[in-house]
Amino acid sequence: MNNNDILIRLRYALDFTNTEMVDIFKLGGVEVTKEDVIQLLTKSNEDEPENELQMKCTNEMLDSFLNGLIIYKRGKQDPKPGQPQGPAVSTATNESVNNLLLKKVKIALALTSEDMLEILENAGVTISKGELSAVLRKEGHKNYKPCLDRYARNFLKGLAIKYRA
Repeated sequence: MNNNDILIRLRYALDFTNTEMVDIFKLGGVEVTKEDVIQLLTKSNEDEPENELQMKCTNEMLDSFLNGLIIYKRGKQDPKPGQPQGPAVSTATNESVNNLLLKKVKIALALTSEDMLEILENAGVTISKGELSAVLRKEGHKNYKPCLDRYARNFLKGLAIKYRA
């Protein structure tokens, strides 16, 4: 599952308009137009993965979008004295993008671990609290576990079931 697929599924699950997508990207620090959003949300065919109508969503763009989603849903947080300005830029590797997705959507929607387990269960996936905890850990932690596409895809499917029902 690539970053464009994640954006498409997240937009569908949370029922965002193109204008809202532009606003969320802007909150995350990336300037895009409605046309750019349309290109980002264009699905690519299996036969021709290089579609000239599709704009590739980089890891940095997805990270900025997820940061913008947190601000959009929860509001701008004033930094405490001694804290650096703005969120730390996490350069996600292709393997850790799904972990980043789960963490930031959890924060943006103020979900508890039980909520996340319920969302996954609605999509037909049952995992333990320990497995979920391992996926939400920081990369490099001894109990960190990479989130597979299957879990990320089903999490987004469960979000769609919960928020579009």
